[in-house]
Formats: sequence, structure tokens, C-alpha cells
Amino acid sequence: MNNEFDQTKLMDLTNRAINDIASSSSAILVILGERLGFYKALADSDKPLSSEELAKKTGTVERLVREWLANQVTGGYVTYHVKSKKYGLSPEQALALVDVNSPVYIHGAYKFIKSYFQDEEEFIKMFRNKRKFAWEDHNKLMAEGVAEFFKPGYIANLTNLWIPSLDGSEQKLLRGAKVADIGCGFGFTTILMAKSYPNSSFIGFDSDKRSIEQAKKFLRKENLKNLKFDVRSAYDFPGKDYDLITFFDCLHDMDDPQSALRNTHKALKKDGKSLCMIVEPFALNKLEDNINPVGRIYYAASTLICVPNSLANNGLSLGAQAGEEKIKELVRNSNFTKFRRVMDSPINIVYEIKP
Repeated sequence: MNNEFDQTKLMDLTNRAINDIASSSSAILVILGERLGFYKALADSDKPLSSEELAKKTGTVERLVREWLANQVTGGYVTYHVKSKKYGLSPEQALALVDVNSPVYIHGAYKFIKSYFQDEEEFIKMFRNKRKFAWEDHNKLMAEGVAEFFKPGYIANLTNLWIPSLDGSEQKLLRGAKVADIGCGFGFTTILMAKSYPNSSFIGFDSDKRSIEQAKKFLRKENLKNLKFDVRSAYDFPGKDYDLITFFDCLHDMDDPQSALRNTHKALKKDGKSLCMIVEPFALNKLEDNINPVGRIYYAASTLICVPNSLANNGLSLGAQAGEEKIKELVRNSNFTKFRRVMDSPINIVYEIKP
């Protein structure tokens, strides 16, 4: 080991570690703030609250609430009014921390972070090749967290930007189209589309029974007549002559994405206008270009969720940061002839492919 080191680089690493320790230590407090109703109470109040008032509203211990508030102020999640020594949420903070239908709601991420730590011992076994770890092996917080993490982006973009940017798809959906949503999870994307395009028919497929059960619960609340869900994999979902087939943040998780795309090619209507939309986590093609906070989040998820799921079935293990080149290669080897990057956001990239 070389004992010579650059003091500046050492301090930079130390500062990064301090930021990570602060974030990691505070994550559980964000989870508690949501579960105990602290954020909601602050948002619902028409004026800032003292720690005593917040504790009274939520039936909690004031001294602990006071310390929780201090942590949240230092992290920028709660606003502190110095003169009155009271606390509140700005409109922006409320949008991120309270409004579950907001395009920037953040609590889903904290759910799957909590899930990571609950599975620590099993991850050790996984790394030592003493067990496989498929999607269904995670505790239920994982599926809930991942669904809630991506939901805000879907609310903000799916029917407002992504579908209108596809070649002719929105016009078909408005008139009446047949759509399959592959790997639909809890069905947030399928429900959003079905509500926006009532003249079209939708079916969501997922191989995870628990996810489909949850999707059906959400569907019963919405009472949509143009949508149903079924437990089927991407390799054998039924039906043909679909006008649109979608994959939302799931293709890279699959053990055989090539077969999934080939099955999709067979199922699309061959009218020259039908297509498949693939939405993937944002990633550039090289590791050195993904060195940023979003890349870091996705590499963590890829290490603990995406790649293990694929490896559990001796799959391709594409990973969440596959990048456009690898997706394009899969598409070209699946009988599709047209590939187009439609648009991207800080979280996702949208691709359009045609037979």
C-alpha cells in the first residue's frame, strides 16, 4: 500500500463520505416523517407550527419531534422560520413530500432504500453465489418503492409528452387502439393510458403475481372498463394485432430481453403504423459518462435488483445502465427495422421501434 497521498483528494473523498453519511442517516427520518404524518400536518396547516404544536397534531413526543425537525431543516426538507422558531413546508417541499400524485413525489425511493437494508444478509449470500435473488424474492417494499419511484415521471410525461411524440400513436389511441403494457408492475402506466384514451382497449401483463394483484386493486378503485390485467411473461403474452406495445423500465431486468422483443414483433399489427415504445432508465453508453447522482442511484438498483433478477434465470443481465447502444443492438437482433430515440428526461429515455 502506497503511504503517499494527495491531501486535496483525501479531503474531497472525506467530504463525499460525510455527505453520504448525512443522507443515509437521514433517510430513516424521512421515512418516519411520512409514516407519522409530520409532513402532512405541516402542509395542512395554514401557518407554521412549533414542535409542540406538531407533536400535539400527530400524537407524538415533542422532544423527539423537535430533534426530527432540526434534522429536516438541515437537509432542506422543512423550512425553519427563525423569528418565530416555527416550522413549515414551502409549496415545493409539499409537492415533493406530501402530494402522492405530484410529478416530483419522492417517498417511493425511500421505500426501496429501506428494502435494500432489510435484505442485507441475503445480498451477502447472493454475492458469494450461495443463492439466486429474483424480483419476487425481495420483500414487498421493493415492488412498492420501485412503482412509486417511477410513478411521478409517468404522471408528468407519459400522456403529456411521450405518447404525443410517437409517430401517429396518439391519433390511433384517440380513435381506438389495442394496447399491451408488458411488465406493467402495479399498473400505474396502464391505468394512466386507459384513463386518457377511453376509446382504446388496454391489457397489462406482468410475470409477478403479487404485482398483478395490486394492479387489480388499483383498477377496482378506478372502475375502468377498457382495461384488464393478467399474469403473463414478456415471452408468452397472448394476443396479436396490437397497435401499441409498451415496456416501462423493465426490459433491462429481463433474463431474455431478446425473446421479449421478438415476441413483441410477432404481436404487433403489420400495418406499417403500429409500434413499440420502450422506456428505460436514463443512461449513456459508458461508465465514465454516467458518473453523476442519477447514474449512482441506478447502478445501485442495478446491482441489487436488475442484474440479480436476470442472473437468477441465467439471463443476459443487461443492467439498468445499459445505454442506447445496447438497447439498439437488441432491437436490431429482434427483427425490428426502425429504431428512434424519441426523447429523454433526467430519469428516463424513450425509444420508438417499428417492425
